Amino acid sequence: MEIPLQIAFHRAEKSDWAEAEIRARVDKLQSFYDRIIGCRVTVDQRARNVEGTVPPVVRIEISLPGTAPLVVAYEPDRLQQKFQTPELGNAINDAFELAERRLARLKEAREDREKSPPHDAQNQFLGQVAQLYPNEDHGFLLTKEGGSLYFHRNAVLQGNFDELRVGDEVHYVEEVGDTGPLATKVRVVSARQK
Repeated sequence: MEIPLQIAFHRAEKSDWAEAEIRARVDKLQSFYDRIIGCRVTVDQRARNVEGTVPPVVRIEISLPGTAPLVVAYEPDRLQQKFQTPELGNAINDAFELAERRLARLKEAREDREKSPPHDAQNQFLGQVAQLYPNEDHGFLLTKEGGSLYFHRNAVLQGNFDELRVGDEVHYVEEVGDTGPLATKVRVVSARQK
């Protein structure tokens, strides 16, 4: 992990065995999914009752690249439904099991996304640069049907707008904007020789 593990106890007594268990479970998460950037675990005793049967909340926040942090907060009422007298060990175990399941789903989704072609590949069309207005940051593409389609400088994802020339072949996705159809996600296929 790029960011060291952070463990905090709020309104709960710090316990060496609990901290050791949390560290072991985070190591297991890391061995399962090596792209984890950082992890913060909080043990918070939010509520107490006379019998002392309200377990603490174990909150796990896992930082991952390219996405919002994965957050698991295992609330006491779920543990009380599951165990007659839930305690900190149950809370830690159940929170990390839930985190493992969520990481497994995330890992599977990322692997599927890497295997599958880009989402817009089926909606992509081949066109040709027909007109350019560099001072106005836009141009027009000639579609395969022979029509003209507006595109903005910011729509060019692959290639450089300033290096585009009339006749360059591009792939694009057609969408409907406020003023009608336009080309988005423009990618240069082949540049015309100067």
